[in-house]
Amino acid sequence: MTLQHPYIPNTDADRAAMLQRIGVATAADLFADVPAAHRDPAIALEPALTEEEMAAAFAALAARNDHAGAILSFLGAGAEQHYVPSVVRHVLSRSEFATAYTPYQPEISQGTLQTAFEFQSMACELLGMDVANTGMYDGASALAEGCLMAVSITGRRRIAVLDSVHPNYVEVVRTYASGHGHPVDVLPSAHPVLTAEHACLVAQQPSFLGTLADMRALEGIVHGAGALYVVAAGAFSLGMVEPPGAYGADIAVAEGQPFGVPLAYGGPYIGVFTCRQNFVRQMPGRIVGRTRDLDGRTGYVLTLQTREQHIRREHATSNICTAEQLIALAVTVYLASIGPQGLREAAEGCYRSAHYAAGRIAALPGYRLASDAPFFNEIAVRCPLPPARLNAHLLTHGIIGGLDVSDRLPNGLLLCFTEMHRKADIDRLADALASAGGAA
Repeated sequence: MTLQHPYIPNTDADRAAMLQRIGVATAADLFADVPAAHRDPAIALEPALTEEEMAAAFAALAARNDHAGAILSFLGAGAEQHYVPSVVRHVLSRSEFATAYTPYQPEISQGTLQTAFEFQSMACELLGMDVANTGMYDGASALAEGCLMAVSITGRRRIAVLDSVHPNYVEVVRTYASGHGHPVDVLPSAHPVLTAEHACLVAQQPSFLGTLADMRALEGIVHGAGALYVVAAGAFSLGMVEPPGAYGADIAVAEGQPFGVPLAYGGPYIGVFTCRQNFVRQMPGRIVGRTRDLDGRTGYVLTLQTREQHIRREHATSNICTAEQLIALAVTVYLASIGPQGLREAAEGCYRSAHYAAGRIAALPGYRLASDAPFFNEIAVRCPLPPARLNAHLLTHGIIGGLDVSDRLPNGLLLCFTEMHRKADIDRLADALASAGGAA
């Protein structure tokens, strides 16, 4: 029996009828506008490989890459290398989670819905906020969505962002806001001045260059101007640093990558999104609620669905369409496995590594810290030579250096330290930096 596809011509007669319908005699006529020399290019393909040979070939190609799993890395600025417990990969590999998408049918999606609910609960506890959704694309898009949410709540049209916020985050906010015609103003961190047109002020803690600010003082400025306080928090710092809810944030977001998500060419990651209870109906994305069925059993369902796919488009709060549920599950399993005490101990490891490194680097001739402000696990350093050349020198020592931030401070290098960096690793970095004078 021959299976007939309703949309594909299956016989010569069908194909001839199709060609006649579109006005050509043969299929080759469809390519008449392509120069003859380029219609059938000769492709020099290698001989076919067996599966074993193919695996070996790809392994050899992969071995040519320098990556954080093979050599030392001190690169951060939004994506950090942290230890991922083996249980995270084990749970994520289970087929019932790996194949899950949007749990439209709760009766067959209880496992996915429950893990999403747990993710929301942990997000609220971490950030000190009232409600959370099931996640956004990443930290930057979560921040942009928070700004648009503030515009919707206040009815004001301008967005204010401190100059200490990650520049990539600012660009994402601009991109989101441009489609709605909302101007984005970058204000100085030292003395931000808000007007009656500003819907919100965005602050980042720790800042892009790693410093910690007095977030309570900012709260007074923001609410005094009748705006909303939007905070982008460093996820791992929440193991030690005061959460946004404690200093009056109205909307708080974070990048969830440090919690069980390995570095992987920039993604996929997940944006953690939380807000105050009274703003829940303006919150973008999906929210999972816990309820009981007719027999009194606990059940989980999607609730307050504010996406354009679920309700009339003109009433949607956001057009986010992709579920980051598998990444949210990684975050959930990670936090559940290490617990509050484990997170604090890991955060303290980051803090100790960064402060030991700051002391070692500041003692090197030609190097000095860019700021004397408190910091968590990232430091900006003024270097004696351009960071591009310095990073090239470090790579010869088997070290991935930091991010070049020379556009913000002369010869500026931003270095990140985590609980995975041992004293010997930092000493090795310091020795390589000290030897860079000869590379100049």
